Amino acid sequence: MRVLVTGLSTFWGGRIAQELEARDDVEVVVGVDTRDPALELRRTEFVRADSSYSILQRIVHATEIDTILHTHLMVDSTKTSNRAMHEINVIGTMSLLAAAGSTGSPVRKIVVKSSTLVYGSNFQDPYFFREDTPRTRPARTSIERSLLESETFVRDFGEDNPHVLVTLLRYSNVLGDHMNTPFVQALRMPVAPEIFGFDPRLQFVYEDDVVSALTYATTHDVPGIYNVAGDGVVTWSEVCRMVGKRRVALPPVLTDIAAEPLRLTGLIDLPHEMLALLRYGRGVDNSRFKRAGFRYGYTTAGAVDAFARSLRLEKAVGESQPEYRYQQDVEAFFRHSPAVVRD
Repeated sequence: MRVLVTGLSTFWGGRIAQELEARDDVEVVVGVDTRDPALELRRTEFVRADSSYSILQRIVHATEIDTILHTHLMVDSTKTSNRAMHEINVIGTMSLLAAAGSTGSPVRKIVVKSSTLVYGSNFQDPYFFREDTPRTRPARTSIERSLLESETFVRDFGEDNPHVLVTLLRYSNVLGDHMNTPFVQALRMPVAPEIFGFDPRLQFVYEDDVVSALTYATTHDVPGIYNVAGDGVVTWSEVCRMVGKRRVALPPVLTDIAAEPLRLTGLIDLPHEMLALLRYGRGVDNSRFKRAGFRYGYTTAGAVDAFARSLRLEKAVGESQPEYRYQQDVEAFFRHSPAVVRD
C-alpha cells in the first residue's frame, strides 16, 4: 500500500501514520498538513500544504498513492473560526476528491474520519441513529453544516467513481489521555457543567479504538458509512460519578448565554452542539461496523472508566512525558545519516 494521510499534524493523523509505519504491507506513507507533525514519525514523508490541499493532485500522481486517509475534518468548533472550518472541511475535502478522481489517478481507496455530529441532537431524535437515519431537524451550527456538506461530496464521489472504495467513519464523542475536546475539558474541571432538569444518554469511544478503526478501514475493504462508538450508553450523571466530579447546573433557558461567562473567563468553551448533547444526548447503532469485522477494545462505560483511571494517575504522578516537537533537520538525520545503525 502507498498511503497519503491528511492532517498529519493532528493527533489522529500522527497516530495513524505511526500505525501504518509499523506495517510491512505499507510501502510508503506521505503526510500533508499546514503545520509540522506533533508526534514522532520515522519513515513518513511530510509535505507542507495550505489548508485547501490544492497540491494534493501533484502529490498523488508523483508518489502513485493508492490509498488516501482523510483525518483532517474539523469536529471541534472551539478550535477555529467558521471561515477556517469551511476552508478545511469543505474546500479541503473537495480538493482531496478532485485529486483522487483526476485523470489517471492511481487512488483506489479513500477513508474519511467524520463525526456523529452530523445527526444533531434534539428531543425528536430516535433512541439510536443508524447510518441511514436522517436528522430530525436542520443543522443549526457551522460545524454540523460543514460536516454534512463534506459528507455529501464524499458520497457523491463514491457514486460517480465506483472503481474507488470509499469508507466514511462517523465517530462518537472521544475520550482519552491525549484528548482536549469540550467533553474532556468539562471532566477535567473541579465541577462538571450540566443543564438543570436533564440527564442525557451519551456514547463514547476511547482514543485507542479511534486509531484501531482507522487502521482497520485502511487495511480492509469495508465500503460504506459506519458509526464508531462503544457499546452501550451512560447518562451524564453516571459519567460524572465515575470520574468523581460534582456537577453545577446551567439554566434550561438561555443556556448559551449562561455558558458565556465560562468562555470569557477561560474556564471552558461550551459550544452549542455540546450544550445540545448535555440537554438531549445521542445514541448511535454501531452494529454495522462490527458486522464488517471490527472489534472494539472498550465499551462506552469502559472508555469512561479508562479515562477516569488516567485522570487519577495524572493527579497522583503528574505529567512526565516530554512533548515531542518535529524538527526537519533532526528527522532528516535519523532517516539518512550513515551514522544511524539500521536493522
